[in-house]
Amino acid sequence: MADGLFDLPGGGAPDAGGPAGGSGGSLAGNAHASAPLAVRMRPRRLEELVGQRQLREPGSPLHQLVDGDASMSLLLWGPPGTGKTTIASILSQQTDRRFVEVSAVAAGVKEVRAAVDAARRDLVATGRETVLFVDEVHRFNKAQQDALLPGVENRWVTLVAATTENPFFSVISPLLSRSLLLRLESLTDDDVTEVVVAALADERGLGGAVGLDDDARAHLVRLAGGDARRALTYLEAAGRTAATRGLDTIDLATAEAAVDVAAVRYDRQGDQHYDVTSAFIKSVRGSDVDAALHYLARMMEAGEDPRFIARRLIILASEDVGLADPTALTTAVAAAQAVQLIGMPEGRLTLAQATIALAAAPKSNAVTTAIGAASADVRAGKVGPVPAHLRDAHYSGAKDLGHGASYVYSHDAPYGVAQQQYAPDVVADAVYYRPTSLGAEAAVKDRWERVRRLVRGD
Repeated sequence: MADGLFDLPGGGAPDAGGPAGGSGGSLAGNAHASAPLAVRMRPRRLEELVGQRQLREPGSPLHQLVDGDASMSLLLWGPPGTGKTTIASILSQQTDRRFVEVSAVAAGVKEVRAAVDAARRDLVATGRETVLFVDEVHRFNKAQQDALLPGVENRWVTLVAATTENPFFSVISPLLSRSLLLRLESLTDDDVTEVVVAALADERGLGGAVGLDDDARAHLVRLAGGDARRALTYLEAAGRTAATRGLDTIDLATAEAAVDVAAVRYDRQGDQHYDVTSAFIKSVRGSDVDAALHYLARMMEAGEDPRFIARRLIILASEDVGLADPTALTTAVAAAQAVQLIGMPEGRLTLAQATIALAAAPKSNAVTTAIGAASADVRAGKVGPVPAHLRDAHYSGAKDLGHGASYVYSHDAPYGVAQQQYAPDVVADAVYYRPTSLGAEAAVKDRWERVRRLVRGD
């Protein structure tokens, strides 16, 4: 067994059945005065956990593990800085279970099996359960994950595994099926602000030694992007910069200097949000790729929700590109799904790719005008009865009413197009879709004009 891979938080002596050695994981040996602010401020109890309200409800799996005698294995999936390691730390401090940590970066199959065997021996000898925390479990290969299965299946250990990757792709199915998957969401700006404010006052943090003005706080929260650890790292750096400058309050200039990122003048609830978003959409619509990328960068650097940006691109794909490039909608939807899957900052590449593709694509608003015209007629009351030959004829008595009697099955007609009336009489001659000759819609226009003549007998 390799020394130093397993240890208790705080660097204390290991429990019976655990190997000796020094610190080996993200929770071990961190309780010293020079530890990072994010480590010192790590919540000690479930009640102190910020965000993830869905996981802190009474009767939730976390409460069952902390307050009760429930034994279950958990997979914690979420972006960085959302509380995965913190939850493991809370379990290590709030329960009577023995706690062992394995780093997926350093441990191999031999070390995993040793941890499971030690937990089994301790359970048999003393009846005491073991929580086995595996950080970054997606880094384990199949053999390493297989080594966890006996301990999980026989409940020799309560596995708490953390990952930032989609576990349906990175964790083997047998381990998934034996564990409860808990998904952690990115923290809101309010959540991150709460973490920052607490760190300013708490004795474990800055202990009131320095203040933080509103502009500086907003800047740090935006840069954090929902990551509490990042916010505290930035705050710690800003506090040190303020101290070297002899300041008792961190102002915006100090915060900018500390993290070497200029504040973007952007209020997600104010004019800047709407102005920049409007300019972004109009630049994509106007086919100016460079301007579109500029506004995209401004939004991302200011901490705009990437899902909001992705949604706007999906709307634009139908509203302004339409059938001039039928792949535009596919590209936009794929970008939204990719951002949801991988998060930021990597998602910026996906959003940039989609922005370039949509800005460079041929444009048509024919889809927008078509549904607009159809909706206008409906709102105006032009909703005549469905022609009798199109009505449902599958119930008893329908044929006696003439339903479906003269319907022509399209596949029986030449070219698969049957000449018959489809629209109600009141809009029988309406023309809603007027395709352009731009991009791929030129071919759609040519086909639709020929099909329309066949259908309507023109």
